[in-house]
Parts: sequence; C-alpha cells; structure tokens
Amino acid sequence: MNIQDYRTYCLSKRGVTESLPFPKLQNVLVFKVAGKMFTATDIDTFSSFSIKCIPETIDDLRAQYSALEEPSYFSKKHWSKVVVDGTIKDETLYSWLDISYDLVVSKLTKKQKHLLYQ
Repeated sequence: MNIQDYRTYCLSKRGVTESLPFPKLQNVLVFKVAGKMFTATDIDTFSSFSIKCIPETIDDLRAQYSALEEPSYFSKKHWSKVVVDGTIKDETLYSWLDISYDLVVSKLTKKQKHLLYQ
C-alpha cells in the first residue's frame, strides 16, 4: 500500500472527509466520517497510519503482527499504529481500515447515520 492507495480507499467510503486539522502537526492527514476520525497518517513519510481497533482484539492483533504497535498520540485501548513496512498484506490493511471506519459509524447517532446513508 502506498499513500495514494490509502487516500483513495479512505475517500471511497461513504461520507468521508480529509483534512490537515493540527496546526502544530501540519503534515498529519486525517480522515473522518461525520466529523469523527477513523484514521490518520503523516503525508511526508507514510511510514505508518493510525486506526481504531476493537478493544477486545487489540492485544491479540499486536501479538500476531509486529507492525501493529501502540500509538503515540491516541488511546492505546482503542487505537493502534500500523507500520507500513510491507510485512502485512494490503488486503489486511484495507480490512483494518474498514473496521476502523465501521467502529466510528457504529457510534454515530441515529440522526448522523440517517444523514450518512441518504
């Protein structure tokens, strides 16, 4: 996966927006659905990206994949950093992006979901 594939895939999801919201971290690209972040990456390096994870499975995934690490800036219980080093198949990376997106959508209000699926 490269940054363009990552960006294209994220933007293909319903209701997703992208932005560079952090004034002190101007190179961090964030993808959101209904204003809620589901992934972020450094656009200068694309050496990793952050994703939301299912808390009950996060430890097992980190044990199974050495490229899945605790995040630097997010909750370690809900987020992981995925190191883009070629050790994880693209299909797996895409499925993790799907899970991250779905976790955010599942927490939206009924009104937000309705607006998303119009």
